[in-house]
Amino acid sequence: MANNGQNYCTLYIVRHGQTDWNLKEITQGETNIPLNNKGIKQAKALGKNLKNIHFDVVFSSDLIRAKQTAEVINLERKLAIKTAKALRERRYGKHEGTPQSEMKEIYDTWEKLSKKERLSYKPYESYETDEEIIGRYITFLREVAVLYLGKTVLIVSHGGVMRVLLNHLSEKIYFTNSISNAAFIKLESDGVDFFIKELKGIKNPDE
Repeated sequence: MANNGQNYCTLYIVRHGQTDWNLKEITQGETNIPLNNKGIKQAKALGKNLKNIHFDVVFSSDLIRAKQTAEVINLERKLAIKTAKALRERRYGKHEGTPQSEMKEIYDTWEKLSKKERLSYKPYESYETDEEIIGRYITFLREVAVLYLGKTVLIVSHGGVMRVLLNHLSEKIYFTNSISNAAFIKLESDGVDFFIKELKGIKNPDE
């Protein structure tokens, strides 16, 4: 589909920089962990990489690691950062704060399911399903796209929900840990359809 520039919103969806829990491979979810020094450096490097992109508005998850990343990228632009709970990481409930190795069986099971089965897969009560994530995340992105048609939007979010988004939009299967800290997805959307234009720092599932 041709893009005349005015009928689409361009979305740069960024994963936050590294935290100590990322480094130690601890499941974070909605637990509020700040960036570590490496994470700040990653955010600065990404800010330089995106310096020639004119952003009209900046949104961030309300969790501190995402807000800090947004603040670093936005430092010279001085745009107001709008935070949204809808952009949070997946809720892992009882497994937050535990080693990621404890989630391996859950991830392995998810990978063996069909695309439809993955949507409703709920290994325990406090785990947020892919379907629940898509419900809040895509709804938010659609609303933003409609509000900012013809504009460019920076969104700072989290690896888990970004992976769910990619799996929803693509026929490819992006597995756990496929999205690096400070990676981004570039999308175009008219508020209905989404088109993947660029992936940076994201492991190609075909490799």
